[in-house]
Amino acid sequence: MVKSDDRRHDSPPRGRTADPGAHVPSARDLAVLRALERKVSWLSAWTIHHANHVRPNADGLKVGGHQASSASLSTIMTALYFAVLRPHDRVAVKPHASPIFHAIQYLLGHQTREKLEAYRGYKGAQSYPSRTKDIDDVDFSTGSVGLGVAQTLFASLVQDYVRAHKFGADTPDGRMIALVGDAEMDEGNIYEALLEGWKQGLRNCWWILDYNRQSLDAVIREGLPARLEALFRAFGWEVVTLKYGRKLMEAFAEPGGERLREWIDRAPNQLYSALTFQGGAAWRKRLLDDLGDQGDVTALIERRSDDELSALMTNLGGHDLASLVDTFERIDHDRPVLFITYTIKGYGLPLAGHKDNHAGLMTPAQMETLRAAMEVRPGHEWDRFEGLDIAPAEVEAFLGRVPFNALGARRFADAKLEVPGALAVPKQTALSTQQGFGLIMAEIARMGGPLADRIVTTSPDVTVSTNLGGWVNRRGLFAREAVADLFRQERIPSTFDWTFSPKGQHMELGIAEMNLFSLLSALGLSHSLFGARLIPVGTLYDPFIERGLDALNYACYQEARFILVATPSGLTLAPEGGAHQSIATPLIGMAQDGLAAFEPAYVDELAVVLRWAFEHLQREGTPDFESEPEEQNWLRDETGGSVYLRLSTRTLEQPGRVIDPALERDIIEGGYWVRRPGPNAEIVVVYTGVVAPEAIEAVGLMAEDRKDVGLLAVTSADRLNAGWTAGARARERGLVNARSHVERLLDAVPRQCGLVTVLDGHPATLGWLGSVAGHRTRALGVEHFGQTGTIADLYRHYGIDANAIVAAAQSISPGRPIRHLRALEA
Repeated sequence: MVKSDDRRHDSPPRGRTADPGAHVPSARDLAVLRALERKVSWLSAWTIHHANHVRPNADGLKVGGHQASSASLSTIMTALYFAVLRPHDRVAVKPHASPIFHAIQYLLGHQTREKLEAYRGYKGAQSYPSRTKDIDDVDFSTGSVGLGVAQTLFASLVQDYVRAHKFGADTPDGRMIALVGDAEMDEGNIYEALLEGWKQGLRNCWWILDYNRQSLDAVIREGLPARLEALFRAFGWEVVTLKYGRKLMEAFAEPGGERLREWIDRAPNQLYSALTFQGGAAWRKRLLDDLGDQGDVTALIERRSDDELSALMTNLGGHDLASLVDTFERIDHDRPVLFITYTIKGYGLPLAGHKDNHAGLMTPAQMETLRAAMEVRPGHEWDRFEGLDIAPAEVEAFLGRVPFNALGARRFADAKLEVPGALAVPKQTALSTQQGFGLIMAEIARMGGPLADRIVTTSPDVTVSTNLGGWVNRRGLFAREAVADLFRQERIPSTFDWTFSPKGQHMELGIAEMNLFSLLSALGLSHSLFGARLIPVGTLYDPFIERGLDALNYACYQEARFILVATPSGLTLAPEGGAHQSIATPLIGMAQDGLAAFEPAYVDELAVVLRWAFEHLQREGTPDFESEPEEQNWLRDETGGSVYLRLSTRTLEQPGRVIDPALERDIIEGGYWVRRPGPNAEIVVVYTGVVAPEAIEAVGLMAEDRKDVGLLAVTSADRLNAGWTAGARARERGLVNARSHVERLLDAVPRQCGLVTVLDGHPATLGWLGSVAGHRTRALGVEHFGQTGTIADLYRHYGIDANAIVAAAQSISPGRPIRHLRALEA
């Protein structure tokens, strides 16, 4: 006998358990749905088989995991897409369910046979659904596991924001739905999002847990459903468990059926999976050994053949089409719901249940057996209605009535917002870029207008310390229901008004950077998902970008549009030590696709960049890497993207200049000459960001002993580098006169001249500049975790102060000693 142990076994949760009822399609529609389920299962299995055996990739990689994992979701996705979903619902598909998704979209007319045949190949259907790479109307790209799940939660919050502000298409609310694997529930970002959803009053969100009891490497630990149910219920979710299919429910009603049910409830996951793989004879032996009584239970088992017994024991809730449709349709409220759907990994395939099936693939012989069972003729594998026992015309008519497909493609658009010709630059003579950002945002809030009305700010509990307080005071915090600032009501003096209302334009988050980037991603897709263009601006401390980097990458991969303001940065929080001092983030800005990174030194530069960012977010050209980029900078700015501003709390004297169109263009393209080198220049100092005073001081110190010293300000190492590599590609393709902005800048530098580059960040950020025209280069920066101290102390310690710049210049431009150079400390 298998003994009951609540610490180890999957007892039925105490929440709501699905009970088949009245919300069932008509008998004829159900027959068509079952035919489509068979077709989806065949197409997904054949797509993977074709990729591995018929059109094998030269690299030898296999797509085995998709074959087993996708099979467990075929019934659930059939129920959703062909019966339950409405056009305004959005779905994040579990990573390995991609073949199922593409098969469904193929049947609905949104995917092509050519793309399916090229699955996982060059420009074929993607292994994981992608908004940017696939053609079949993907709602949310699949990224690292867990990210798509959290994305649906934040998309629900954004939908509420859009509706509260009366923006966007006049459409019903949609449900944001995630198909999530049981092993995926180990991802911490899911629970960070769960907590934030509770804070924000989450609505219209479904997570459907594919509980197939298997992870990539092993079998899921016992007791997961009960613990998830308790957790989700504590955060206000309804939990619905679909454990048994109708065949099992009917068997439980037979004499002896209750004992069978008890056995199933106590069966360990490994045992259930192993017996599933072994089949009917193994089921019979184990059940008779554990339950055989020569009475009701034995009779229940013996009434069924091996095949019938295997079909009964694998008739779990996630594979019962009628029960699934019924259960989904019964939800008549907008509260969040977790569906725990019991399934078999590899359902219907010969590798079902085996713990190694993630890497498993069906052999050609096994595929031929499946072909015969599905009644698919050789040469007709891709035919949409091949093997179905229902007339194609009836299936086509059914597909024409599918509610989800009623509007066809479901991506919206919204008009672009007009951006002012210039943003007002604060008048203060001494400012940090962080202070300047706050003042510029506060002025935008004061001036108002369509652009200001569509800006949404958000921050992970650092709104005030990143200088968004002025914006929030004027524009308020968002919540679906008003919440007063009791400090103000009690007449307690405070600089900030912390009042929540449906009109507010700041979404305050808890301290979780993954949530920040997930929300920015959802906000940055609002124009496509909900027909409402928003301008998201998110702030955080620069070093903590790395805590949310996976979600940032995911947001960029989806082509979400947002402005990321990271401040303070570098050593400028010197008194707090290394924990708040960023080093690698400039390199992240350079390497991250879809994100243009800037690090302005002065507030007038910041105003130029921020204005450009408001436009850049709204550009929607389609990337075409075979076409020629714009010749001014060799960047594809017409495609748009997100923007990252690395700012500082270090106060600098502001230059008090007028920025003309030429200088504005240079700032945006990545760099400009502060002091152009003379014809006999021996050294050029290149700086980024708030080390500008040190760079200027160093030029002054060496001017008497080095000829024609130049000073180059780099506002975006990212754009300079991207333009340089793009220009090189253009020349390699025959455009011999292509010249990037950085190449034109360095045309003014004699070949024998040396470059000293410096920034408060990793030296590799600018170290590549010597490769542009072959100049000797000494790259200065920060490579190690910081210490506490004053900025002057730490700049001297890490060798990025004026004296270190002078010493580097002397080392790469031999000549008479520079008289103002002090000996460097060891």
